[in-house]
This record gives sequence, structure tokens and C-alpha cells, in this order.
Amino acid sequence: MTTMTRDAQDANGGASASRLIDARIAELGDWRGATLARVRMLIRQAVPDVVEEVKWRGVPVWSQGGIICTGETYKGIVKMTFAKGASLADPSGLFNASLEGNTRRAIDLREGDRIDEEALKALVRAAVALNRAKPARARPARSKAVAPSGTSS
Repeated sequence: MTTMTRDAQDANGGASASRLIDARIAELGDWRGATLARVRMLIRQAVPDVVEEVKWRGVPVWSQGGIICTGETYKGIVKMTFAKGASLADPSGLFNASLEGNTRRAIDLREGDRIDEEALKALVRAAVALNRAKPARARPARSKAVAPSGTSS
């Protein structure tokens, strides 16, 4: 299988991140593995030069100019957490978890859930565009008022 990603090396200098993600999908061996594989394929279709990494004790991470999203697996869900999800428009209403935070948003996928592929690819592309956007310029620091010498505050 040819991969369209740049392989990041594991922290141990061993297998590439892409191979570690392949192994994670195979290890799951159930609907969660199939869902993670599907999500991964859609991310790769949306951003062909996506960088795959494995962080935080084996969590797949997709990046391009910064983290796009992670692919965490739990007993009952596959969770796609978008690092800057709170700043993304979600016209299709894909975000259904972590809605209360100021930064991240997530999509919880359960067994049997249908993935709106075009909406998900659009969301991934929007995350990349946000990562690549010029960062806001820092405002100059305000100077603190200093009491003239010889006076007490």
C-alpha cells in the first residue's frame, strides 16, 4: 500500500508513525479499527500531504501547519478531536462532543454511525486553512503606571 503522507518517526526512533497507526487499526480489529481507518482515509483525501504522527501513548495525530485532529479510540467511540475546533465553522453540525471548551471540538463516532464524508473533508480542509492563516499580531504590552519617586501609593 502506498502512503501519501510524510512519515514522522516514533519517539523511540523505530517504526514510522504511519506504520504504528496501521498496527493500531489492525490491533483494534473491530468496528473501531474500521472507523479509524475510514477517518484516516478521508483525512488523506482531504489533505494529501498530511503528516501522520503518534503522540500521547499511541494516539494518531494528523497535522499540517499544526495539529488538525487526533483519532482516539475508546470502548464505545472513536473520537476525532480538532485542536482548534472552536474556531471552525461547522455548517453540517459534525461536532457533537467537547462543545463547552474554548479551543477544541470533537466528533464522537459510535458503532453504526454514518460519516458525512464530504462535510468531514471540508472540516479537515478548514482546519488546515486555519493552521496556515497568518497568526494575529500581538498587541503591544501596556505600560504600567509608576508612582513618581518620593510619593507613596
